[in-house]
Amino acid sequence: MGTKYFMIDVQIIDMAIDIVIIGIRNVVTSAAAMALEVTKEMVVGSLIPILVYWVYSGLYTVFGQFFNNYRLHPKEDEDTKNLATNARTGASSGQSTSLVVITRQIVVALLVHDTYQYFVHRCLHQNKFLYKHVHSKHHRLIVNYAYGAFYNHPVEGFLLDVIGSPLAIYVSGMSPLTSAVFSSFSIMKSVDDHCGFWIPWNPFQMLFTNNVAYHDVHHQLYGGKYNFAQPFFPFWDKILGTYMDYRVEKREGGGFQLRPIKESKD
Repeated sequence: MGTKYFMIDVQIIDMAIDIVIIGIRNVVTSAAAMALEVTKEMVVGSLIPILVYWVYSGLYTVFGQFFNNYRLHPKEDEDTKNLATNARTGASSGQSTSLVVITRQIVVALLVHDTYQYFVHRCLHQNKFLYKHVHSKHHRLIVNYAYGAFYNHPVEGFLLDVIGSPLAIYVSGMSPLTSAVFSSFSIMKSVDDHCGFWIPWNPFQMLFTNNVAYHDVHHQLYGGKYNFAQPFFPFWDKILGTYMDYRVEKREGGGFQLRPIKESKD
């Protein structure tokens, strides 16, 4: 019985994707539609990352209603210190899909993505004009929360999101479906890095030293010139001397707090 309903749901989803494709093709001329070669993989690859962003951010919003002891900052700080409120932030399919190829593509994409993000992000801080008129919008968030991950100026969104991930995908040669998985993973990682919760059993925080606490240091007034690396690894910060170490400590009254290690600021 359950299998029958599952098959019906899959058919409905399949029909919905077909309708989206037909709609796209009706908007443009038939010649342009053929040139675009709109496929189900392309539609799925575009929709999945958007869905992941809203669903994963929503999970942290719900989490915050019940588990305040995991917060890096008190809830009242999120409401009083931020200048941006939670309400305002709201290749071809025929290529090889072997595990070795996919693994190689993902490793290349991770390295390209981190390299691009580090240098653009650092430039947005060190260029006074770009910081004042572009990147400072994202740094209205002193106390991070999940939906603030992509709260930024349109120019920054274009540089980091519109160019960054597609560049990594293009260089790595990913298929549309592999790129959908990579983009979804990147979005989840970015949301997690801004979630404001230190959760010992969170896989992102267990597997990556560049995590929510690492990036939270960067959002503090004392850390604005450090920890530019995002979203996966800290190696560029460590190589180029912009790494600030820290400790996560229990906060009196519940939750956690960050304490920078002074030596790394000198």
